[in-house]
Amino acid sequence: MAPRDDAGAPDAAGAHDDRAAGAPQDGAREDLGGGVLFRERVWPSLGTWVAAPALASLSGLAAAPLGVGVVVVVVVAVAAVVVLGLVRNSPVVVVTDGELYAGGARIPRSELGAATGYDGEDARRQRGPVLDARAHLVMRGWADGVVRVEVLDPEDPTPYWLVSTHRPADLARALQPGTGRPPRG
Repeated sequence: MAPRDDAGAPDAAGAHDDRAAGAPQDGAREDLGGGVLFRERVWPSLGTWVAAPALASLSGLAAAPLGVGVVVVVVVAVAAVVVLGLVRNSPVVVVTDGELYAGGARIPRSELGAATGYDGEDARRQRGPVLDARAHLVMRGWADGVVRVEVLDPEDPTPYWLVSTHRPADLARALQPGTGRPPRG
């Protein structure tokens, strides 16, 4: 099955408002698939956050000939836009008993195979030289680690998902077959 986008407009915090679609929310412990086994918002690194005031300051410098009032407005506006953009582009990755949610997409765990975590040079190789163009990507440059999760559905043209994370070993462990509750019958 191909990745499915959750319905819903982004909320003020930048996460999709997917309550109606059954997607887990911040702090959720239960959803349609059962208990939450792993949850992470892939926040930008400290260096990326430092870029917000730096960019705002440079914008203020460019506006300096227009006066102090304009500089203040430009600095505040640019900083707000950069921070909002970083928050909105920080995906939430959740593994429940029944599904993997990554950003705005989800896939049943029954359609997933092996999950392998990578960091450092191995993660760089997964993001570049060995990347399959058909893979479903939930990538952020500020997260060093990635997890590759094979897709088992023979009708799905997506061979695997590649998901950015700050905790690749934990995410890969949560996705291993047999983790979570047994299916309800």
